[in-house]
Amino acid sequence: MKRQLPVEFIFQLFSLIIGIIIIHGIYVSIVRPNATAILEEQAIQINANPDYVPERSPYVVIRDFEQESCFILMLWAMSLMGYKALLATRERSVMQLDLIPLSQGTSILPEDAREYSRPVQALTQVQQSFLLPRALLTALHRFRSTRNIQDVSNSIRAICESESERLDSELSMIRYIAWAIPSIGFLGTVRGIGQALGQAHKAAQGDIAGVTQSLGVAFNSTFVALLISIIVMFLMHQLQLNQERLVLDCEDYCDNRLIRHLQT
Repeated sequence: MKRQLPVEFIFQLFSLIIGIIIIHGIYVSIVRPNATAILEEQAIQINANPDYVPERSPYVVIRDFEQESCFILMLWAMSLMGYKALLATRERSVMQLDLIPLSQGTSILPEDAREYSRPVQALTQVQQSFLLPRALLTALHRFRSTRNIQDVSNSIRAICESESERLDSELSMIRYIAWAIPSIGFLGTVRGIGQALGQAHKAAQGDIAGVTQSLGVAFNSTFVALLISIIVMFLMHQLQLNQERLVLDCEDYCDNRLIRHLQT
């Protein structure tokens, strides 16, 4: 764990920087130039034809700074979730190994615990830090020292519960991002409404272009932020479901491959 924390922090930092560079580059080179050209074209069409109804362009909808920030946070959250999903996949791959080699009808006695722990200890240091090897080693050592099957079962359950709590706590950053995205959208709404109120005197004189544009900023930022929040929350719940299944599968593995074969 002490070796993984700095690596994860560095990954979070660099993924945020890369997300900012990618999204800002797309906005500067593609989104904002196209949105400006579309708005100028629509302004010309409106002046030439009062009955002209401008179409809703995606470039115009996502052109403001609030939407750019939301996309940066979405890309950052996806990178964090991808990293944790990769770790869960690596842990699940250990379950495909025959860590407790047993034939049909074989029982494990307390004196045999050290012998059966050797395949687990032969794993790499990174693999031994995964949930399943830690649970198996703890269970075998507990069985060898206490000779009590109930103590073995309780130790496995305690390790799995602590791992579940750890995985849940590590999702706090992703939860914060999922909360921050709609909040940024509401900030755009407040900014747009404030700009519209500041141009109310022009609307009273018949010029409503500035008011409508400011209201467009308000509604577009909220629309984009809520849409992105739905996507991020869906992916986060899928990741959490995958992690919970990993812990439950580890408990089932220990029950079926170890505890049911223990005998005092």
